[in-house]
Amino acid sequence: MVSARRTGFKRLARYLAIRGASVGVSLLIAIFLVVFIANLGGKLDEIVMQEVIANTRTFLYMDRVMNEQLTAQCRMACTEKLTSEKGEFTSEELDKCITECKDAIVLQHAMNVLKAMGLDPETPPFIRILNHYRRAIVLNFGRAMQPALRSFRTRSDWVVDIIAEALPQTILLFTTANIIIFFTQIYLGLLLSRRYGTLADKIAVSLAPLSSMPGWFYGVFLLLLLAVWPRQAFGIMIFPDGGMTSQPPPEDPLMLALDILWHMALPIISWMVAYLPIGVYHYRTFFLLFSTEEYVEYARARGIPEQTIVRRYILRPTLPPIITSFVLILISSWMGAIITERVFNWPGLGTVLNQAIGGGINMDPPVIVGIVVIYAYLLAISVIALDIVYAIVDPRVRVGGE
Repeated sequence: MVSARRTGFKRLARYLAIRGASVGVSLLIAIFLVVFIANLGGKLDEIVMQEVIANTRTFLYMDRVMNEQLTAQCRMACTEKLTSEKGEFTSEELDKCITECKDAIVLQHAMNVLKAMGLDPETPPFIRILNHYRRAIVLNFGRAMQPALRSFRTRSDWVVDIIAEALPQTILLFTTANIIIFFTQIYLGLLLSRRYGTLADKIAVSLAPLSSMPGWFYGVFLLLLLAVWPRQAFGIMIFPDGGMTSQPPPEDPLMLALDILWHMALPIISWMVAYLPIGVYHYRTFFLLFSTEEYVEYARARGIPEQTIVRRYILRPTLPPIITSFVLILISSWMGAIITERVFNWPGLGTVLNQAIGGGINMDPPVIVGIVVIYAYLLAISVIALDIVYAIVDPRVRVGGE
């Protein structure tokens, strides 16, 4: 028995090691493609160079001592230069020369920083792409270009800080909505599969076309009917018309949590209206196919209780695909939904991505690359976790590990 368990554990460890290695290679390839595409035409190089120059100028100019030393150095150099060239010169010519001298020193310092980062413009383009690739792997995406893209609380312009603040808010809304939708459609689908042809089954089938429209479409009507219209017509606020909290937010933690749930209600309802009917129809058909299998009919003929049949002969064989659907739903919820977040003014990752895209004119590549790379990491972690769950619930995975 001990030997069999040890053998099974070795097979499982070998299987997970191979899967982890394949997922890791896929992740590295995906990040490289993202960086390579983003840097076509040297766009990332240009962004990093502008960022380094701006930071160097800020450091040299804003520090009073450094600025005075830089100005005195340039004044002396410009005085000697203009005297040797012209003999006499005006104050305007001296000021212009000092400004050009300071800009040249700033540029030289910036070039030294770029060389230290491995992003010297004289370095071959492919080497610079590899340096960007190395920074992306360690989640060093630099600063956002757009002034409007800042973290809400600390007003930081570092891309990691912006994503780290927006991602939990997206997860809070969409993961909650997807979990509610997922378990509701599983329960209703299983229930309807045992009541095939009844009135409730026919109603569920007739409601499936509601899912032809996205969640934000119903969200617009829900905002008008349950938020805007009652407030304008009767002065009653049934639901808020957007945002994550009231302004100002409640100071009491319990009241703050309730206030956030109040603001989450309409987005969640809109997604339930849009995506629950088709999910119920899908799982109703899914469970119906398993309910008509011969081994299920044989179990019924043996007089096994219906609850046992559902748990042992229907749910257990369908557990792997159900788990897969659940993990994929969670993964999709981490990226949020751009239009839904904009409709409800929800400060999540979808809103950040919408601002970073900027209609193509004021695009913010560091933020876009950062979001895509973070999503790739989350996807890789989810796939590994899914494989571990598979190995736990499905013995065929453990056996197949060899």
